[in-house]
Amino acid sequence: MASMNKVILMGNLTRDPELKDLPSGTSVCNMGLALNEIYTDKSGKKVEKVCFVDIVVWERQAQTCAQYLKKGSPVLIEGRLELSEWKTKEGETRSKLKVRADRVQFISSGRRDEGGERTSQQAPPPLEDRKPMEKSQTPEDDLHYGSDSEAPGEGKPTHNDDPF
Repeated sequence: MASMNKVILMGNLTRDPELKDLPSGTSVCNMGLALNEIYTDKSGKKVEKVCFVDIVVWERQAQTCAQYLKKGSPVLIEGRLELSEWKTKEGETRSKLKVRADRVQFISSGRRDEGGERTSQQAPPPLEDRKPMEKSQTPEDDLHYGSDSEAPGEGKPTHNDDPF
């Protein structure tokens, strides 16, 4: 029987990401995600529901999430459901369904300060202030033409110019 375990969620973090390094050196980051649903019921009343989901992220992506994300950050998560099971001190079996993130996409640009306000990011310099490419950096310099006197585009390249 065929099966597929794929989850795509978009929401806001409910708390700051918690980064831990395992004894093996592997990084793991735990995050909480809130998924909001707002709709109008049959009587015309506005209804708001929230679903809370635990997310676990591994390795380099875990470090990146801990570095750049904060409580309230909007994210898109692609991953799969994972069931964790354990026994309590009393011997009872417990289980919890989590999402193991394969990909975390940061939705907003810019950072937020401690009060949750966006801070501006430094924009790249205007085109006129950028350093121009030197002649040796142009793509035409990588082609060798039949004669040194011919300018690029005027002679035939000595390489095979078959498009396939």
